[in-house]
Amino acid sequence: MDANRTSPYKFYQYWLNTSDVDAEKYIKIFTFLTKEEIEALLATHNEAPHLRELQKKLAEQVTIMVHGQEALDTAINASAAFFNPSMDALRALDNQTLTEVFEGIPTAELPKSEIEAGLDMIAALAAKTNFLASNSDARRELKQNSISVNKEKVGEDYMIEAKDLINDTFVLVQKGKKNYFIIKAV
Repeated sequence: MDANRTSPYKFYQYWLNTSDVDAEKYIKIFTFLTKEEIEALLATHNEAPHLRELQKKLAEQVTIMVHGQEALDTAINASAAFFNPSMDALRALDNQTLTEVFEGIPTAELPKSEIEAGLDMIAALAAKTNFLASNSDARRELKQNSISVNKEKVGEDYMIEAKDLINDTFVLVQKGKKNYFIIKAV
């Protein structure tokens, strides 16, 4: 990983997603924590590995070293914003950070004028974006109440409009809990 060309958010995420075995090794190599601090951290981590305290500390320490405290704060806020049930935190991020957060999520670009005119949900899910394979798949998912726009459940009658644009550019569409899709206004 080239730290100088990697955004602080991606850099932070890289270290945050390190395996337990690697995190234990890396925290000793890439931080200035004392032996006692590392042993205490390992003990805490071993009691509750699912909390990923070891990875969090590693990501924090290395990100501060390379990018600084302000960049770390932005990276932590961006991570939390994506998983926050409220849209307020995502709306507070700048477009560059949003682009980094949304990187890797399937995206369709549509003319902003189409969104401003009102984009029906069937078109938003299938015909215009290919997020779902067909209009019938889109109708089925909408009837099953599994589609969200900007973290709010929507039905077939919902229209995506300019008010739905995050930072005047993005719309976050979700199917179920883990399937995300971005509509980007261009």
